[in-house]
Order: sequence, then structure tokens, then C-alpha cells
Amino acid sequence: MSSYLEANARQRLRGLFDAGSFEEFLGPSARVVSPHLAQLNLPVAFDDGVAVGRARLDGVAVFAAAQEGGFMGGAVGEVHGAKLTGMLRRAVAEGAQAVVLLLDTGGVRLHEANAGLIGVAEVMRAVLDARAAGIPVIALVGGSNGAFGGMGIVARCANAVVMSEEGRLAMSGPEVIETAGGVEEFDARDRALVWRTCGGKHRYLLGDCQAIVADDVAAFRAAAIAAVGAARAQPAELTLEALEREQGLLGARIEAFGALRDPIEIWTTLGMENAAAIPMLEIEAFIAAAAAHRLGAT
Repeated sequence: MSSYLEANARQRLRGLFDAGSFEEFLGPSARVVSPHLAQLNLPVAFDDGVAVGRARLDGVAVFAAAQEGGFMGGAVGEVHGAKLTGMLRRAVAEGAQAVVLLLDTGGVRLHEANAGLIGVAEVMRAVLDARAAGIPVIALVGGSNGAFGGMGIVARCANAVVMSEEGRLAMSGPEVIETAGGVEEFDARDRALVWRTCGGKHRYLLGDCQAIVADDVAAFRAAAIAAVGAARAQPAELTLEALEREQGLLGARIEAFGALRDPIEIWTTLGMENAAAIPMLEIEAFIAAAAAHRLGAT
């Protein structure tokens, strides 16, 4: 078993895709770095914290990107965002069969905030353009930084999201919420609460991710293969009406759970048996419990 959480971006790429198939665009040797960080006397990375390119996934021609969480928390700056956008546009131009995004990011790089925000907006548009062209986009979330901020929105723009229990997915990070609303609103030091609120199990039960796997590179590979196959076999609807239905689901979620203070209360409201025990369940037992709940609800 090889931990996805502990692997770096290139180790994940090597483990996820067919052996020797990843071809990187604008790799470190090109030395395309952020034009902003040096002005602030900050270190740069020769790939600006993201590897992009093409690969094969169980023989399927895909384009891929992997964010390096070890560099500035995987945060998006001007070059980082441009590489993601360029990869997605090239996937459309070359008729890729799918795009796989390995997200590991705290969101926008504050050191180049305006450029980063524009970059994330361009990535969102490029993801939707790829989907509109019939190219499924799959997001994998299992790194130590999770997928927060604008990149959390990018994940939810994808056809499918695959997470581990250790992965986290949200718009605002715990520290940001605590800073804005106070510790009474959200205690970022309560790590158990943080993972209950943002972690893979909660996102899976709410339907924000379509698959949850063990913290294992091989498990992520198998789930990515399955997600790409499912998305290619039955393309998701991408229309205004479909987006409005999604918005309606969010409204219903607020109405049903808006007054609740802890995800355990939400799981209980959903009808999960012994909801308080969910955080301690091994991933296989959790998947079985979730499946039994869904079967009972139909």
C-alpha cells in the first residue's frame, strides 16, 4: 500500500497513470516561474507548483495535472493557473478522452492574489469548456492541503470527485472561517471537527464526491479508471437547467441542515445508523454502511 497523502505530485502521477506514459508540458527544465514571488524575496519553484501533461490511464488517452502541495500549499498564482488552463484548452484542441486533476491546494496564492483569482476563474471556465466539448473531467482529492477556495469550486465543476477520508473539500478553510466569524463559529484547532466538516466521509454522504477510497495510490487509480469510464459512457448534462437543479439541491440542504452545528447531527438527520461512530469506521466498513443506508432509503 502506497499512501496518496504522503506522496508528492510526481509520485502520484507515476503511480496513477500507466507506467512511463506521463509526458509533461513546461516541466522544471523550462524554468517558467512566477513573475511576482522574487519581487517579494520569496522562493520560486521551476514548475510553479504544478505538473501538467498527457498520459494514459488503463490505456485511455488523458490529460492530467498534479498540484504540488509542498510548494506554498499548492496555492494558485498566475503561472500555476495559466498552466492548468493551457492544459485544459490543449485537451480540447487535441480531443483528449478525459482530464484528471490531482488537486492539493489551499486555494489562491495570497502573494499574487489578483492574478491568482483571475487564474482560478480561467481554470473554471476551461473545465466547463472541456465538459461542453464532451471531455469528462475527474478531480482527485487526497492530499494534505485538501481542495479549498476557488479550487474547491473547480473540483465541484468536474464530472466526478474522488476523495479519501483524509482529503478535505470546502470553499473556505477552517482558519479563514474562524478569523472571519470567531472561534464560536468554527474552532480550527478542533481537528476532529475539521475533518468531520470538510473530510471525505462527510462529502460522500452529502453527495459532494462520487467515490471515496482508502489512502492508497492504487485505490485512487482504480477509482479514476472507473470514474473516467462511467463519465465517458454516460456524459453528465451540462445545461442551465441542470445547474439550476444543482442550485435547488443546495437550497434544500440549507433548509434541512442550516440550524445544525455538527456533521454528526446531519448524518443522524440523514438516517445514518449510529452516526457518532462514523469517524472511527474503517473505509470499507464506512462504504458498506453508506451503501446500506442508500439502499434502505430507496
